[in-house]
Amino acid sequence: MLALFFGLIKLAVAGMICALGAALPARSALYLWQRPRLLMRTLLAMYAAVPLAAVLIDEFVPLGPLARAALLVLAVSAGAPMLPRKLGPLGNSPYLFSMVVTSSVLAVAVVPAWVMWLGEHFQLDRSVSPALIAGAVGRTLLLPLFVGMLLRGLWPVPCERWANRILAVFGTLLMGLGVILIAIFGGALAQIPLRAFAALGSLLLVALAAGHLLGGPDPDERTALAITCATRHVGLAALFAASMPGPNAALVVTAYMLCSLVVTTPYLLWRRARTRKP
Repeated sequence: MLALFFGLIKLAVAGMICALGAALPARSALYLWQRPRLLMRTLLAMYAAVPLAAVLIDEFVPLGPLARAALLVLAVSAGAPMLPRKLGPLGNSPYLFSMVVTSSVLAVAVVPAWVMWLGEHFQLDRSVSPALIAGAVGRTLLLPLFVGMLLRGLWPVPCERWANRILAVFGTLLMGLGVILIAIFGGALAQIPLRAFAALGSLLLVALAAGHLLGGPDPDERTALAITCATRHVGLAALFAASMPGPNAALVVTAYMLCSLVVTTPYLLWRRARTRKP
């Protein structure tokens, strides 16, 4: 049953990525690469600041095996296909699309490297080979993204008309699955020590701050990068957490969803309030 549930989560994530790939023309993927400084700041925030923050938190906060596993899972799960739902009008920006494409391509190499290095640091059993991890990342990220971009190239008008609607459908499905997770495992979350939630929340706060500080002068891009860093890829998180025995995978994903909601909602409200000011 749990395997079916996580399969639905991965399906929803793949559908969102495919729809995102169909939403904008392929040339938008080059947006970051035409701005080298913004590209470097984006990659530094997504792929360096968050994993290093996880290592520091683990060094200074005494955590149990589940919390340490959650830190590892969230540290390597960069890229967030739920962003278009969170960011509203910013969700269709070339910057965000280019971030998704770039992070999806780089994840095939970067995620296995981080899993191997951080897995050793966190003293967790990471016996899966880098090649298997790279293949799983490719199926989870690259394949649906390229399918969406191919559909956009073949049928641009229907894709432009329907992509955002399909994105909303899969986003709603993913949110519904999250609600079900919380309803099923909410009682078990009460048994998790508060310091574990504090560690997860601290990691997301550091990620949010890193994205905000490195996002540059454009307020929209700063907001998008901050939320990108703090909103980890729930599909990748489920992929790695599913290798843990028992209900731990569900607890990791559920705890992440709650912490993400608490951390990102006030920030988004603050940024939207600043945007509305004359």
